[in-house]
Amino acid sequence: MNVMIFGCGYSGQAIAEAFKSEGHQVSGTVRTAHKALELAARDIKAFVFDGSPFSEELLTELRETTHLVQSIPPGTEGDPLLKLISGRLRALCPKLEWVGYLSTVGVYGDHGGGWVTEETPGSPIHGRSIERVDTEDTWAAKGRAAGLPVASLRLAGIYGPGRNAFVNLARGTARRIIKKEQVFNRIRVEDIGGAALFLAKGNVGGIYNVTDDEPGPPQDVIVEAARLMGVEPPPELDFETADMTPMARSFYGANKRVSNAKIRAAGFQFQFPNYRMSLAEMWASGRWRG
Repeated sequence: MNVMIFGCGYSGQAIAEAFKSEGHQVSGTVRTAHKALELAARDIKAFVFDGSPFSEELLTELRETTHLVQSIPPGTEGDPLLKLISGRLRALCPKLEWVGYLSTVGVYGDHGGGWVTEETPGSPIHGRSIERVDTEDTWAAKGRAAGLPVASLRLAGIYGPGRNAFVNLARGTARRIIKKEQVFNRIRVEDIGGAALFLAKGNVGGIYNVTDDEPGPPQDVIVEAARLMGVEPPPELDFETADMTPMARSFYGANKRVSNAKIRAAGFQFQFPNYRMSLAEMWASGRWRG
């Protein structure tokens, strides 16, 4: 495979590592020359892309691309990649076999703590998630027009080395906010990479939830991380009176349990199926620092 990852940030780099682990050639885009140097240090062929028309170098790379991953979130003018490839995906990428789009479980909106699957109609409550639904649909349409499978990976809350409850506890920024019966879904970043590789290898299209087995209260993750660190967890804070930014508060407006049964049934095995074993691995290995 010759893989191009648009938006090779935290999740994109985990996807890159998954493909590289099986010997595939990986390229990725970032917004600045400085970040391009960081990618190159990871043995990822780097290109600068900020939504402007493709450079000649990037166009040359796209002509050799067999698998494309779009990780850049939609902005004020929608998906920055779609507007550049509209009507000419096949012409730009003549060797393309598969497209992966990184979406979010936020598209489901609020279900009062109930379970949702890929068959559950999207009912997003935030503008950023509404845009994701529209973008998923457009990518699927572009794929059909080009005769290509497009997989939309609906990701839960992402954590992993360098971004986790241990880091927040060490920095003194962890907060144990309590909202009755609130649960969140989460996914270890390496499992995002594994899921993308799995779907790409099978040339699989469609919508897939990429989330671990165990939706749960966010405060439980902090308590478990504190236990492993041997420190006291921060005090409980009531959601109704806690000092929170509007965006942080908005996340608590969507309460649901997202099923990963579809991707499991397809044969994918999660490396970190729940937060307890994931936290234990990061703590024992020291990789929590990133």
